[in-house]
Amino acid sequence: MATFPEYIAQNEERDGVRFSWNVWPSSRLEATRMVVPVAALLTPLKERPDLPPIQYEPVLCSRATCRAVLNPLCQVDYRAKLWACNFCYQRNQFPPSYAGISEVNQPAELLPQFSTIEYVVQRGPQMPLVFLYVVDTCMEDEDLQALKESLQMSLSLLPPTALVGLITFGRMVQVHELGCEGISKSYVFRGTKDLNAKQLQEMLGLAKPAASQGRGPQTAPQPLSNRFLQPVQKIDMNLTDLLGELQRDPWPVTQGKRPLRSLGVAMSIAVGLLECTFPNTGARILTFIGGPATQGPGMVVGDELKTPIRSWHDIEKDNAKFMKKATKHYESLANRASTNGHIIDIYACALDQTGLLEMKCCANHTGGYMVMADSFNTSLFKQTFQRVFTKDVQGSFKMAFAATLEVKTSREIKVSGAIGPCVSLNAKGPCVSENEIGTGGTCQWKICGLDPSTTLALYFEVVNQVEGRALGAGLLRCPRTRTHLNKPADTSTRCCPVPAGDTPTNRSYIFVHNRNNPNVSQSYSRLCHTGDPRVEGGAGQN
Repeated sequence: MATFPEYIAQNEERDGVRFSWNVWPSSRLEATRMVVPVAALLTPLKERPDLPPIQYEPVLCSRATCRAVLNPLCQVDYRAKLWACNFCYQRNQFPPSYAGISEVNQPAELLPQFSTIEYVVQRGPQMPLVFLYVVDTCMEDEDLQALKESLQMSLSLLPPTALVGLITFGRMVQVHELGCEGISKSYVFRGTKDLNAKQLQEMLGLAKPAASQGRGPQTAPQPLSNRFLQPVQKIDMNLTDLLGELQRDPWPVTQGKRPLRSLGVAMSIAVGLLECTFPNTGARILTFIGGPATQGPGMVVGDELKTPIRSWHDIEKDNAKFMKKATKHYESLANRASTNGHIIDIYACALDQTGLLEMKCCANHTGGYMVMADSFNTSLFKQTFQRVFTKDVQGSFKMAFAATLEVKTSREIKVSGAIGPCVSLNAKGPCVSENEIGTGGTCQWKICGLDPSTTLALYFEVVNQVEGRALGAGLLRCPRTRTHLNKPADTSTRCCPVPAGDTPTNRSYIFVHNRNNPNVSQSYSRLCHTGDPRVEGGAGQN
């Protein structure tokens, strides 16, 4: 018989969920005495080779305000073909396709070993993935050559139907038109003037997208490509040649000056291009920078070399001249990208600072990667960049786009918020707590991009007295768009026993080391500090 720590480890390995407390408090009063909040670390795309995808729609609770999914914790009447929702206690009729179920013939979603289950469903037309490269040309020739080789290599790893685009920037920003035979054509923008999506749409002559703004993937815009975003299979050779012909920014740099780098405008144009052509569609903006932004919106330092970039002491004394404006600019870009489900990756390779502090919100809000190295010619960057395109045994990328995380709880608990690469969808409901931790005030969050190692922290509040052997349960539902032809929807259900009274078991606090992610325990400790100020104050002894 397995010990309690082994039992907990098995559950974590199966569901990709780790709780701060393996036994929850039995009352609201008892919950207020805990220093560490009631929380869970969730890895939505945790890899499970033994988990077969279910090729049919999930069975939902018939109550409009609930819509929970059938799971192993529901009570089932096999004779009457009814099941009782373990969240709202609504009795529901099984659909006709479940007519043959019995105690010995159960569907997968009722088996205890499938407390986490993946449904593969097809809804509407499949959208192609979009990869938009934003390349800095203000760097040394050796670095630029190494970066061009890495970009050419990445084209061979993309699906043939994926759409790809190219934007280069130095003092000016160039949006390259792809598919032009025998000639390289680009639209040039000043690096000192920001443009909104509507202005960019008019200047580039783009058609208004058919897809409307919404929470999730919508119907496909027509056409599925344009002059600036073309399928890899169509422009592979042309784009490879175009990347090979990229030259260092031609504008001269006088002695004692930094090159003028229009990073803020380039990222704004990239976000606007996807915003007005492929809203609410899985897309990645891959930004490669070789130094700090030195002009236009988003600049973090002037072009005079004698003026160093802001230091920690400057930030602490509120003496960083460009920091607030730059941070505000990049936050607005992150909000625009996350609203449309677009991911922003930042690859910064330089010996000096590049302004990642101001740009961190772009990766944090959209679930993108932020990579820092000394040079694009190092093995650190090359191997890291290649791992972004890692594929599973089915040949699909180990990444997902445009996910929606929904949390449902029983009446005894409410969700306070989430900390991680997510943004609020402002979905109110009876399970939403008034006490917000992290991104709160909602039971649904949008995750623009995630991979098998992406982990979020979910915080809960015990609101009602739990009598006897009652159970508190939480439903974690995470549909997302992946790189193959279907759209799987993960549904994970975990239940925590909540005994009444002040027993020794009720005071247990167990962390089980996760071999696949050894930093989980440390990261949770940091999240506890972020989520509850009582930890910093030293309140409590446990």
